Amino acid sequence: MKRFYKISAQIFAFLLALALLMPFSLITKADTGNSYEGKIVILHSNDVHGGIDGYPVIKEFADEIESEGGEVILVDAGDFAQGSSYASFDEGDSVIELMNMIGYDVVTVGNHEFDYGIERMQEIMNELSAETVSINILINDTQVFDSSAIIEVNGMKIGFIGVETPEALTKSNPAKNPGLSLVQGAELYSKINTEAENLKASGASLVICITHLGVEAGSTPNRSEDLWANVENVDFIIDAHSHTEMTEGANGEPIQSTGTKFANIGVIEIDKSTSKIIDNYLYKITDESPVDLTIKEKVDEIKNKVDEEYKTVIGKTEVDLNGEKAPGNRTEETNMGDLITDSLVWYLTEKNTGSIEEGVPVVALENGGGIRSWIHKGDITKQKVFDVLPFGNTLMVVYVSGSELLEALEASTYCTPEAIGGFPQISGMNITVNTNEEFDAGETYPGSTYSKPNSIKRVVIKDVNGQPFNPEGRYAVLTNDFVAAGGDTFYAFKAASEQFDTGFALDEILSAYIEEELDGVVGEEYQNPKGRITIVSEKPEPAPNPEPEPVPLTGDAENAVLWLILVIISMSILAGVGIIRKKS
Repeated sequence: MKRFYKISAQIFAFLLALALLMPFSLITKADTGNSYEGKIVILHSNDVHGGIDGYPVIKEFADEIESEGGEVILVDAGDFAQGSSYASFDEGDSVIELMNMIGYDVVTVGNHEFDYGIERMQEIMNELSAETVSINILINDTQVFDSSAIIEVNGMKIGFIGVETPEALTKSNPAKNPGLSLVQGAELYSKINTEAENLKASGASLVICITHLGVEAGSTPNRSEDLWANVENVDFIIDAHSHTEMTEGANGEPIQSTGTKFANIGVIEIDKSTSKIIDNYLYKITDESPVDLTIKEKVDEIKNKVDEEYKTVIGKTEVDLNGEKAPGNRTEETNMGDLITDSLVWYLTEKNTGSIEEGVPVVALENGGGIRSWIHKGDITKQKVFDVLPFGNTLMVVYVSGSELLEALEASTYCTPEAIGGFPQISGMNITVNTNEEFDAGETYPGSTYSKPNSIKRVVIKDVNGQPFNPEGRYAVLTNDFVAAGGDTFYAFKAASEQFDTGFALDEILSAYIEEELDGVVGEEYQNPKGRITIVSEKPEPAPNPEPEPVPLTGDAENAVLWLILVIISMSILAGVGIIRKKS
């Protein structure tokens, strides 16, 4: 028996050491050298946002699987045509060319495919050789794309249903997308249930939803996790939108997402003999990942063309400028937000005087979701500025009342400290956001997923340009065309009766501010945020409860305590005797 215990301990120690030597990450079958014979493998991407260096890797991975006897289906869950200059310099044409060269089979639409407007979105999707599926995109009340597609591989049918986020209404520029509407909520789930039933009835062994929904709390009740809780006959969800890296949902739901900009490739393995999903994982892309040389050559051609135009150095920064999403530009004031909004004020009050009605106080506001990249210490190129502000937004002036400005700020911080794309980076005013107060949600804004505040409970505008804030006053808000059109939470600006587009691009304004006003150097004045936004998030500590008075023991209670002590002592003695006998 002693020998058995000793051998078991040695085996356990060996296995433990082996486990510790393995990398703390998901290991792909490509790493282990296992064969893909007899498998259908779905490789998927999402939220590529112009991260085109991943395309040669996914093509090489697909070829490797097929060389080992597997069958590959290539899927994308949206937001591929916008997000860096490599995608947006030709409004997505080069990305479409790459995806067609690789051979994507089925895709769905992301909200950023709408950044160039409805007509361009339809052109982009028509240029793709892949099938486009989306069950809930309507233009002038007419569904634009097929709800689903069946991909058949060696007699096995797999159904794919596409789903767009209802937030596309406000997370793309509403002014560029007239007539757009999105089916959502209970009606959406009912449509998906019916479509899934029809696919199964048509012989689909599996039904997979390709969703551009995400899992952020602010997207409730239209998250991929909400969809899973409300539908049947769906076997798996390939998700996008929130840039999350996951192989399952928060409660173990079969939901997978790869992050953003090809941080990973999503892998779903299906056994052809059983028609069942047998594994799903993320394949991490690194500098050492094998690449397809033909696709790599095309990627280099695209990058060289863009880099040649955008490599011009416009200045330098002595501090790191925060491009983080959360915690960052969507949760709190950042030095990048201060820099951008300061540039907007400077551009229209000093460089282009006379653009604003005389005597009207001026403030600037940039939605945190519009800030997309860091600029680290060192040279600042046109490319880096464009990566920060990649959407081609123009500067607009919106005249609002003080109460309308306050409403917009209340709505755009309704879930703070949770991240939200509408979080306001500001210049020209100082505000406090009290997150201890509940947001007083009223009716949903027209054409939006966000709510109008019934009352102002969270935000206080402490001053504007050093002067007391006046709810009845008139203010000029300098912002981008997306926000002015009611994007994100800013319907109050859309409803304003007076606004105009200057036509100046935000990235060009920021470049001019750095070159001219800052003499080419972003210095220590932008080391830290300037304290324009104070977030109150600590709840007051409750008053301590008074110490209870000791209760004197009665005679019966004293006897009970003595008996309890005796019982414990007796049990301890008996246990000790038992151990001694066992050893003897």
